[in-house]
Amino acid sequence: MSPKIQPRRRGLRVAVWCLVTILVVTAGLVGVVLWQNTYDMDERRISIRHGGHTLNGVLATPKDGRKQHGLIVYVHGDGPVDATHDDGYKPMWEANAKAGYASLSWDKPGVAGASGNWLDQSMDDRADEAAAAIAWARARPDIDGDRIGLWGASQAGWVLPKIAARTTVSFVIAVSPAINWLRQGRYHLLAELRADGASTARTKAAIARSDTTRLLLKRRATFEEYVRAMDGNANGMTADRWSFITKNHTADATQDLRALRGIPLLLILAGQDINVDTADTERVYRKVLDAGGALAVERYPDAAHSLLKRSIEQSDLRTTLTLVFSPRSLFADGFLDGQRQFLEHPGRSGSPAP
Repeated sequence: MSPKIQPRRRGLRVAVWCLVTILVVTAGLVGVVLWQNTYDMDERRISIRHGGHTLNGVLATPKDGRKQHGLIVYVHGDGPVDATHDDGYKPMWEANAKAGYASLSWDKPGVAGASGNWLDQSMDDRADEAAAAIAWARARPDIDGDRIGLWGASQAGWVLPKIAARTTVSFVIAVSPAINWLRQGRYHLLAELRADGASTARTKAAIARSDTTRLLLKRRATFEEYVRAMDGNANGMTADRWSFITKNHTADATQDLRALRGIPLLLILAGQDINVDTADTERVYRKVLDAGGALAVERYPDAAHSLLKRSIEQSDLRTTLTLVFSPRSLFADGFLDGQRQFLEHPGRSGSPAP
């Protein structure tokens, strides 16, 4: 009987050790994930009343024992963004906390259970919303009302100066902001076609479709008219999205930027941006704001529009794995430190490109 029993025992021992190994590795991975996604700051859910509805948000504050902190108010880019941007904001909030600043952000209307629909908003609506959030923050004893600034990305480029025209802000961090809605749309279209290696015929067809869309917007055509003009192929466009574009397609930040004159402003530009023409953005910002000497420009050659490393953004799998196991590594090298350094000396302009 012994020869039969021993192989079974050896098999049992191997199975047990395999299970133990799997459990140890799993526990180790869980530990790494928890450690990497634990940030040196306090987070609390908050609610702000505005225009008959509630903004559901997050206030992240430093753990430095101080009774008051400066504040950075986050203004989202396009899309259905929640308060943490699926936790993507948290590495930035931690960097802000290291510089002594709290961070405030909220779910867009209709996102994460919030009332309303963000596609019903104009850029002025978004600015009013942010101004209400700033008024709420100024009434708090733990916020220094004289040190409240703005952080905004992409579409927020049309919102940031409108906020500054409504309420006093101490500084602005503008990440990949666009200037003109229609110019930006055409730039993005052509850049995507080049990146895809599109043929001449495909490029001409895409431009013709874009030109038709512009004419429809100019005469404020209905969504049904748009669909008919596209031969029944909405190509992902919805009635709500068409309404949103119709409401906002004339946006141009050039004149509004004058509200930011004299305010310390960090303009952050990505070298691999196919969404926004960063050369056009820098040209306009310098033309409107440079005279006051408060503009600093930082460029990140290997970054995509979102300031994620281009090599990471190109792969959904790499983005997900990095977000889970090393979220602070998502961004271009120097991006988080550059913002922290600006916050420590917001009045110092002319930051060199990294």
